[in-house]
Amino acid sequence: MKLVFLLEEQSMKYFLDGLLPRILPEDVQFVTIPHEGKSDLQKSLTAKLQGWNEPNVKFVVVQDQDSNDCRELKEKLSKLCKNSEKEVLIRIACRELEAWYFGDINALSTAYGIDLSAVKRKKKYRVPDAIMNPKSELKRLLPGHQQISGARKIAPVIGIEDNSSVSFQMFVNGVKRIADSDGIHAT
Repeated sequence: MKLVFLLEEQSMKYFLDGLLPRILPEDVQFVTIPHEGKSDLQKSLTAKLQGWNEPNVKFVVVQDQDSNDCRELKEKLSKLCKNSEKEVLIRIACRELEAWYFGDINALSTAYGIDLSAVKRKKKYRVPDAIMNPKSELKRLLPGHQQISGARKIAPVIGIEDNSSVSFQMFVNGVKRIADSDGIHAT
């Protein structure tokens, strides 16, 4: 089986390239396809799904929530996928990918070699999916952070089971489920 990840941006690609081998069974292949932002992803989604004729392939669409209503965004993406007759999992990174990083402050400390344990005690970081602009917060805490190199640093060390980001947990659990499932449905 192969999973095809259709992604909003490059940094998610590099993050998933490092994360997915840690969560997928060895017999599941994957490919990550970044787009040039959410409009590019949404514009090409229907055609990519309908045009992909390789057997035994399932799809995972990942987009940042940003300022959108999560349910409305997921519904919009579901509508773009519904006529493809492919198995598609849709996951929204609450606010941004960087919120997933805040779900494991210890991984950020390890990746950057900086003690960020004091950050864990601050109320505004306890619910990572509620951080309004996690990308800016991360840049403020770690001025040397770059999106792509940061994604590469964090992916191998981020906690999978103990990450406090609910949207990260929904992503991981959904990917594990679709990798093990049979049948066609959009989620």
